[in-house]
Amino acid sequence: MIVLFGLAGSGKSLQGETLANKYGWRWMSIGQLLRDLNDPEITAIQNRGELVPDELVVNLMHGEMMKEVEAGRNAILDGYPRDQWQADWIVDHGDNKYIDGAIIFDVSRDELWHRLELRGRSDDTREAIEKRWAIVEQNIYTMVERLEGAGVKIAHIDGEGAIEEITKRIEKVLGEWNIIDIQSKQGE
Repeated sequence: MIVLFGLAGSGKSLQGETLANKYGWRWMSIGQLLRDLNDPEITAIQNRGELVPDELVVNLMHGEMMKEVEAGRNAILDGYPRDQWQADWIVDHGDNKYIDGAIIFDVSRDELWHRLELRGRSDDTREAIEKRWAIVEQNIYTMVERLEGAGVKIAHIDGEGAIEEITKRIEKVLGEWNIIDIQSKQGE
């Protein structure tokens, strides 16, 4: 399984869905899984830009991850883990052994705002986004350190530019990690 890290608007969901479709993997966005629950309390929490309780998130994601492990399928984890508690839970409960690597999307603030304006989702208010960015920024480096210390490979990619170019950057990393075969793409 591959973890995608990035701030809201970084393109991780678009890239996660693209890769999942291309390789027959499952795209597991914690935000989408929570929205799909159609729970008014969870929706209200998300609309305020706050995070859903960690225990609910880890239990939901652990169950979904185990379905993929049991089926022998790969998956893209989008938005999980989101904080240090969740990263610690993953390592403490052994879920890190199912994670092949984590990719961090590096995108400028100006580009992030531009993309979010185009996306136009109801929970993308400026205040809610600023809260989510602050939470992720506070946690991303310690989460990455914890996962890396538990044997998860980490890579940064430039998340700006044409969608296809960003996909190629991710595929290059996945090829280096022997998750996909990029032999036929050499020389491009």
